[in-house]
Formats: sequence, structure tokens, C-alpha cells
Amino acid sequence: MTEVVLFHHVQGLTGGVRAFADDLRAGGHTVHTPDLFDGEVAASLEDGFAITKRLGSDVLQERADRAVADLPDALVYAGLSWGVAIAQRFAQTRPGARGALLYEACLPVTGEWAVGPWPAGVPAQVHGMDKDPFFALEGDLDAARELVEVAGPELAEVFTYPGDRHLFTDRTLPSYDAEAAGLVLRRSREFLDRLG
Repeated sequence: MTEVVLFHHVQGLTGGVRAFADDLRAGGHTVHTPDLFDGEVAASLEDGFAITKRLGSDVLQERADRAVADLPDALVYAGLSWGVAIAQRFAQTRPGARGALLYEACLPVTGEWAVGPWPAGVPAQVHGMDKDPFFALEGDLDAARELVEVAGPELAEVFTYPGDRHLFTDRTLPSYDAEAAGLVLRRSREFLDRLG
């Protein structure tokens, strides 16, 4: 059994995020789903970004820090889109990380936008659609491929899925793609099983 903390996307801790966490739990894993928006759920990406702007990065970071403060060091950090930045920061800077599951986003691991070097021995999976305007066309896919180069292909994998949808793993949103999301879930469970 592996312990995971899953950070939600910019529309909040939706029913779809909860369902994805439940699907990971069904594989025998413990999954924590902190709600950094304190119950707010946005109807659109734009509304979600408005929430982040209103709350501010300091408050959101403080909530994220509080969410993991009482959890063990040996965690897999997972994030969906906006939540990837939080998950990846913890995976790279909080000692003891067991792995990272990065869905539909990836930060660079070198250069001025990096939060630090990728830690030795920490495995990762990155998942996203090959024509998603946010993931594939704004540099995240390039960052994911760089992560594989830095960490090594035995530790890091990038999986792309045909399509241009963002937040395709959230079954409560119109962007949901059941076939692709099912494959993401299967690969994620295999990743967690290997760590268990």
C-alpha cells in the first residue's frame, strides 16, 4: 500500500477529483485530498483562477503546507493541472518523497522556473493530452521530457493521449475522456503498486 496526497486542479476539489482519488484507493492505496479552496468549486477555469487570485499564493501555500504537515515523509505527491505545481514542489523539496504523479502539467526541473533539482531516486509519471493547449503547447510537455532526461527513463515516464482536452480525468467536467482517463488510472495504479 502506498500513501498519496493528491492536489486538486484550479476548479477545486470537485466530485470528479474525489472520484479519481477513490479509484486510486480502490487499488488499496491511501489517498489524501486536501481542499485548498476550502469548499469553493469553480464553474470554469477562469473562475478557478479568480479564486486563486483572490486567495493569493501565500494563503494557498500555507494551506498546502498545513495539509502535509502531519503526513508521513514517505508520500507520493500527485497533482491535477494547477495542483501539479504544489505536488511537484513537495516532491522536489520535501525529504522522503516516494514518487510523483503529475497530471496535465509539469514544471521545468532546470532553469529559472525550476523549484530545484529533481531528487535522486524519486520516480515520476507525467500524463497529458498531446494537443492540450495548456499541457502540450505551453511548454509542460517539453518540461516532462526534460524530467525523463534528468531522472532517467528507468525512473520517469511521460504518457501522452490523443486529444486536445484539459482536465480530461475529471468525470464531472465536459472535458472528461473516459477512455484516456481509464488508461491514466491503470498506469497510475501500476506505478503505485511498484512502490508498495
